[in-house]
Amino acid sequence: MQPEKINKKKLVSKVMFVSVFTNIFLAILKIITGTIFSSVALVADGIHSFSDLITDFFAIIGSHFAQKPADLEHPFGHGNLEYLTSLGIGLMVLIVGVGVIYNSITGSLQVPNTIVIVVSIFTIFTKLLLSTYILRKGKKYHNSILISSGKESRSDVISSIVVLISSILIQFQDRVPIFSYAEKVAAIIVGLFILFVGFSIMRDNVSILLGRQEENEEYMNRLKKLVSKEEGIMDVKNMVLLRYGPVSTLNLIVTMDGSISLKEAHEKADILEEKIKKFSHYIQYIHIHIEPKEEFDK
Repeated sequence: MQPEKINKKKLVSKVMFVSVFTNIFLAILKIITGTIFSSVALVADGIHSFSDLITDFFAIIGSHFAQKPADLEHPFGHGNLEYLTSLGIGLMVLIVGVGVIYNSITGSLQVPNTIVIVVSIFTIFTKLLLSTYILRKGKKYHNSILISSGKESRSDVISSIVVLISSILIQFQDRVPIFSYAEKVAAIIVGLFILFVGFSIMRDNVSILLGRQEENEEYMNRLKKLVSKEEGIMDVKNMVLLRYGPVSTLNLIVTMDGSISLKEAHEKADILEEKIKKFSHYIQYIHIHIEPKEEFDK
């Protein structure tokens, strides 16, 4: 395995381990505090954090197997394992969301202690820092598992804010009786957040598995400019970049002078391929189809 790939694998695993230990701490803190101080919403939020822990565990496994090199049966590598793992993460999050909503509806009304407010504020800031960190690293390493985990963590920030608001409102239930339902409503909202994130994760990764092209327009323009400037390339007729986990496949249709020899055209294509790989190490599979410009114009 190339040093660059090894370093990337280690960096991704490092990010996930940070997420795992943070989520263990937050999940235990929320569930214990919610149970002791009678907050069904905080317990639901703790379950949400615990779901992060489960998804991080599967993310580490998926990231490991996605880095396996190509073989005879899988010529484009095993990158799609990233997306299959992310689909599993999305399904688990959906199940957790349904469970949280059901328990919220069937549970009894309780008045939580004010200590719940303090814990909610602490978890909001902690989770905000964690989700920002994971998403930034996910985009940097072009890793869908980190991005999926970061999105799920970001939703936990919002759910903690909902819990905080409900914990404050319920303290005034004597003056405003309807506020006694704040905890139940907050727990149901947390469940809906969980469902939304699970659906989003599954939708995004199904789209990629079906063959989603690179969506970064600036990146594609720079790549097209690189190809167009290469000596011998007269025009770029088509360029499609498909993602396969940590690597990408580029399909190119270019035109060259029809009077040059096949050997010369092949040599120019090889030079172009090397420059593309230097442009981005994520593009590991390149297919260049050459058309004589005169015939293509006709």
